[in-house]
Amino acid sequence: MKRFLSIFLVLCLLLSVVGCNKPTEPATGGDTPAPAETPATETPEVSDVIPYDGNGKVAIVTNTLSQNEEEYRSAQQMVDKYGEEKILHVLWPDNFMAEQEQMVSIVSKIASDPEVKALIINQAVPGTNAAVDKLLENRDDIFIVYCTPQENPPDVSSRADLILQPDELKMGDNIPVQAQKLGAKTFVHYSFPRHMSQVLLSTRRELMKAKCAELGIEFVDATAPDPTGDSGVTGAQQFILEDVPKMVAQYGKDTAFFSTNCSMQIPLIKACVDEGAIYPQPCCPSPYHGFPTALGIESGDYSENSLQHVIDETTRILDEKGVLGRFSTWPVPVAMMGTVASTEYAIKWMAGEIADKDTLDIKVLEECMAEYAGVSVVTSPYAETANGDTVTYDNYRLIIMDFLTYGE
Repeated sequence: MKRFLSIFLVLCLLLSVVGCNKPTEPATGGDTPAPAETPATETPEVSDVIPYDGNGKVAIVTNTLSQNEEEYRSAQQMVDKYGEEKILHVLWPDNFMAEQEQMVSIVSKIASDPEVKALIINQAVPGTNAAVDKLLENRDDIFIVYCTPQENPPDVSSRADLILQPDELKMGDNIPVQAQKLGAKTFVHYSFPRHMSQVLLSTRRELMKAKCAELGIEFVDATAPDPTGDSGVTGAQQFILEDVPKMVAQYGKDTAFFSTNCSMQIPLIKACVDEGAIYPQPCCPSPYHGFPTALGIESGDYSENSLQHVIDETTRILDEKGVLGRFSTWPVPVAMMGTVASTEYAIKWMAGEIADKDTLDIKVLEECMAEYAGVSVVTSPYAETANGDTVTYDNYRLIIMDFLTYGE
């Protein structure tokens, strides 16, 4: 578990916040707000559920449906597949930044169940390390997975057995290049101080600025309200809806927009469609992330057929709106892939198919990802360089994919 690494390097990460069976309520404290108008999903047939084999349980902690539907739905897919005896789905509090004690309580309650042998956290929001530290005081036998962590990578790597996230720094180059391919002459980057205090996100922004300068694209650094602040998610979304038209009026339709926040993607997509602007990628790359709700598409049960339906309908609607060829994303929902692939890996480990908890079997991991994605998936280890020395974290796996451009 590499618990004794102590590397004084500072790089933090990303992503603010983010079906059929009801998730377990968070331990202690208030109720999680009920999601409104969620798309219906079908309850699986009994024959579709893999019987509990007694090897142990997997606990999956996700954000609420209102914060990130993909993370929530990916956990529910695992519940549907393996049953509630095998998979325990638990929710972070909606306003996790103000509920750190509740996060500790949630993880402690999970650890108190001796049958839980794996813990998957998607997203590993700020405060996850403190919650996991409490778990590690009493148990060191749990296989711990962080997806899209937002705390210092060396600290994260010393606690989790597996970390998964998109390669944010590589995106610093890839997203402006994609924006230029879509016709962008200006690039607007929406974020807020909490995200920009995370060095990995601020570093990605600097890489975007440098790449835009190299490509001859004007870079606009725009500050939006923090959805966890006083204005809440609604206020942040309303800001985007009102600000994008102003930006387009100032810089023209050949303006690409990017936001670091999940809850801003729906209004950002809608505003870009309405204004005829450019949208190279959601913060969490996926055909599901923002597109269905913004365009009025039924997401279905998030199966392979549903994914293709969402892609086809997105293409059709963007064509009708006259903006085909100006929107893109990744071909599969990377947030969902993180939950599904790490759950399947953990189940293989619990069944004895993977012998060593502390040494990843990268081949098996990538096979789990490829089975979900339907395409080959290759990961690379996270590395930091300081004073000429490079430290590589083999349990911290970075993911990058080619773009799906609607209309190509």
